[in-house]
Amino acid sequence: MLDRLKAAQFRYLNEKLYTSSGSDAQKLFQGDPSAFQIYHEGYQQQVKKWPVKPLDVIVKRIQKMPQTHKIADMGCGEAELSKRVSQTVRSFDLVATVPGVEACDMARTPLLARSMDVAVYCLALMGTELTQYLLEANRVLKPGGHLLIAEVESRFDNIQAFTSDVQRLGFSLKKLDDTQKVFYFLEFTKLRDPPVKKAKLPVLTLKPCIYKKR
Repeated sequence: MLDRLKAAQFRYLNEKLYTSSGSDAQKLFQGDPSAFQIYHEGYQQQVKKWPVKPLDVIVKRIQKMPQTHKIADMGCGEAELSKRVSQTVRSFDLVATVPGVEACDMARTPLLARSMDVAVYCLALMGTELTQYLLEANRVLKPGGHLLIAEVESRFDNIQAFTSDVQRLGFSLKKLDDTQKVFYFLEFTKLRDPPVKKAKLPVLTLKPCIYKKR
């Protein structure tokens, strides 16, 4: 009975995350810190069912990068990336569940402009502010910096349209890996600052990842 209750709570929280702004989601979890723990416990149960763990692919890519690179892990969860690579990692999420995680809205991090070499979004493009999240990635990345994205394949209506829109934010697509089951892995490099006029900015959207009742 308890497991069913937790599963129902996870599905509810998951839906809220996909349909809320970053600031609203942060308020939700700050008002009920236990909710964030319930969400991540449910998330870990889902991870066990996947044929490949997206973070493993991200880790392998970063391990090939210079040791001096600075990494921003956006939507880090329990900051596992920081434990698995030798580079300096700044870990961000809505709530700090473990030491080393900085609680913030991913659209408004405390990072200095052009201070990071890599920005990671591993299953972290949730909510209604995806454009703002990637504008923030552009802001904090150095010119030539890397943007790494791992997302569930079923969330994309058109992967080419999505990559085209991301490039309009000042990035260049370096690699699209669609060979992994269930997931897309995208790597972009920062070419320039994004357009100043909001009218020229694309509105990024992805379908929510809804977990079925078992």
